[in-house]
Amino acid sequence: MRGDGRTVTSKAFALLSAFESGPNALSLSDLAEHADLPLPTAHRLVKELVEWGALERDEQGRYTVGLRLWEVAQNAGRHLRDTARPYLQDLFSLTHETAHIAIRDGDEALYIDRIYGSTRVPRASRVGGRLPLHATAVGKVLLACEEEWVRDAYLAHRLEAATRHTHVNPGRLAAELRRVRDEGYATTQEEVRAGSCSIAVPVRLEPHPAAIGLVMLSSDGATMTRHLPTLRGIARRIEAAAARPQPSLARIPRRAGRGRS
Repeated sequence: MRGDGRTVTSKAFALLSAFESGPNALSLSDLAEHADLPLPTAHRLVKELVEWGALERDEQGRYTVGLRLWEVAQNAGRHLRDTARPYLQDLFSLTHETAHIAIRDGDEALYIDRIYGSTRVPRASRVGGRLPLHATAVGKVLLACEEEWVRDAYLAHRLEAATRHTHVNPGRLAAELRRVRDEGYATTQEEVRAGSCSIAVPVRLEPHPAAIGLVMLSSDGATMTRHLPTLRGIARRIEAAAARPQPSLARIPRRAGRGRS
């Protein structure tokens, strides 16, 4: 631990965090500014990250996320994604609407997988992307499934409005979450993007629940509950698949990896 008291690891993480919501390609000075590091320190750490494969340098001298980091990241949520993917494809095939699955990560909905429909619905999320719990149907479902103290803690914070339709009044949102818990589904109408609406149901997994949902044009909002039987049926199938015993790792052939064993 030196200088500002941060470890080398925390500084490297600060550099990588610049790619969470920023541009795909960043200059060294952009990275240094984001991580609040002196340029020489950022240069040394970025060089090591490039050598490992976490970052790549393009012809313009800018940095992008490296393939090796992307490969490692694919293992995050892999079991749930691999389990849910066939059923998410079924959901898309049966509804012809954009389908996704999400889990709660802190105060955000983290999208584990998504299958896009052909309808040009305003896009708000991507695989690996995050959105506020209170502005999305999957987020409301996830929040409604939590213990009361978690919901109270969330509602105690200032809620940002993504659009003029986003529900940010704590009392109104608390009442809506009670309804979601009682009725088993949540909806939104242009709360995260103008022109789109969504509907979602819980997937009751242990130790933490997930939620599956559909996104469609807001013009279809009045009839989106017609998809509830399909959503609930797919949710039950994912739950059953996730409950099956997984194959022993000892029986799975190891793939050749990088570096020495």
